[in-house]
Amino acid sequence: MAVRAALVGERLHLRGLAEPAQGLGPLVVPAGKSGLAMLFRYGAVVMFELDNDEQRDFLKNLRERIEHPLRRGETEDTLILLAGKQSEGATLEGVRLEDYSIARLQILATVLARSVTLAYYESTVAAAFDQIEPLARELELRRGGGKKLRELLRHIGGALLVQQRMTGRVEIQDKPDVLWDHPALERLFLNLGNEYELAERNTVLERKLALIARTAETAADLIQSRSMLRVEWYIVLLIVVEVLLYGYDLLARLLSA
Repeated sequence: MAVRAALVGERLHLRGLAEPAQGLGPLVVPAGKSGLAMLFRYGAVVMFELDNDEQRDFLKNLRERIEHPLRRGETEDTLILLAGKQSEGATLEGVRLEDYSIARLQILATVLARSVTLAYYESTVAAAFDQIEPLARELELRRGGGKKLRELLRHIGGALLVQQRMTGRVEIQDKPDVLWDHPALERLFLNLGNEYELAERNTVLERKLALIARTAETAADLIQSRSMLRVEWYIVLLIVVEVLLYGYDLLARLLSA
């Protein structure tokens, strides 16, 4: 069974979609001729057994429910193989599952959805890093002016927005709700999470975001110090002007005497 996970936007509005009695987990809807799709509110879609045309049509029909569609979304493809006598988990050929039950597909969909979301945030933060590092170095050497500082803050703001979205929506490290109904599948979830390195990738991403946050604090301090220095120069200039005016006035009195 072919599977494709895609991050299509910042959020999916799922209210009003037909939802069969499936218990806890991502929303499951029929798709294509004989496939299905699982939808996540944080903008991820995982499609099972859909060909390219069916995937395109499904995402097109979903477009009005996508908040802030991504120009270049992330995708990840795999195949589901029946495990038979082998253990469940990811392999070079695909993902082995004991059966095609909805609960097992929901576990896989959750892992894939989190993986493509992490991939998108990883690329976004990496791009921000590439822009922030040279700007920060120029400011450290005092070669950057206000324009450079504003550009630095713009890139920092974009990266910190990623942190906000991850914290409030994705919940990478949390166990999926479907495990409440199917606790026996926790081992499968942990195995797949390890194979896709969800925890490790999330930790690296959080460290990068923490570094960007510290850079933002440094930039804010730099703005404040430069502003204070400018005010000090204004005060010095005013004192100099006042001294000159006083000297001019004193000289004028001496000449008139």
